Amino acid sequence: MGDYRLHCFGESGNSYKAALMLALAGCSWDPIFVPFFEGATRKPEWREGLNLMGEAPVLVHRSRVLTQSGVILDYLAEETGRFGGRDGDEKREIWRWILFDNHKFTSYFATLRFMVGLKGMPETAATEFLRARVIDAYKVVEKQLNVTDWLVGNRPTIADFSLAGYVFYDEEVGLDRWEMFPAIDAWRQRISELPGWKHPYELMPRGPAA
Repeated sequence: MGDYRLHCFGESGNSYKAALMLALAGCSWDPIFVPFFEGATRKPEWREGLNLMGEAPVLVHRSRVLTQSGVILDYLAEETGRFGGRDGDEKREIWRWILFDNHKFTSYFATLRFMVGLKGMPETAATEFLRARVIDAYKVVEKQLNVTDWLVGNRPTIADFSLAGYVFYDEEVGLDRWEMFPAIDAWRQRISELPGWKHPYELMPRGPAA
């Protein structure tokens, strides 16, 4: 058994953020499949035993049970001494990007992907709204990555791993992200060249997206 256990599933970009960090930091860890599409995270045993918020991922390390991908990334950076901020200013800048990711960069795209790419819902005012917000959020990151190779400190950090949660999934969502945002695509390629990198479906078990 590995030192860390990550409750996750392959379709989850938020889970991938944690799995990617574990892989790139060279941690000993085991993925524990979460049957999300069967409603596992909505059941009382999940909410009472692992995560009151009813979400994945959940990281178990020794006696600690950690939820929320940003918190997990911060914890792993502290535990491993890798990919964190070198000083207080860098740590705050990392959190600035993680919060932006959770509020906008990941949240809008993940919802659009779930509705259109995984569930095959028809186009509605809601999907049009989400697509427009995805474009706006991506423009912010594109502007930064036109200036720097990485988001903070000119090296890969957990800020990059947070924003990378959904950039390696290729379900059709009605926009060509890499044609529109070449700097993000180049950054995505740099991440994939880091030692230990694997695609989310290689790192985590998959379930039927139903």
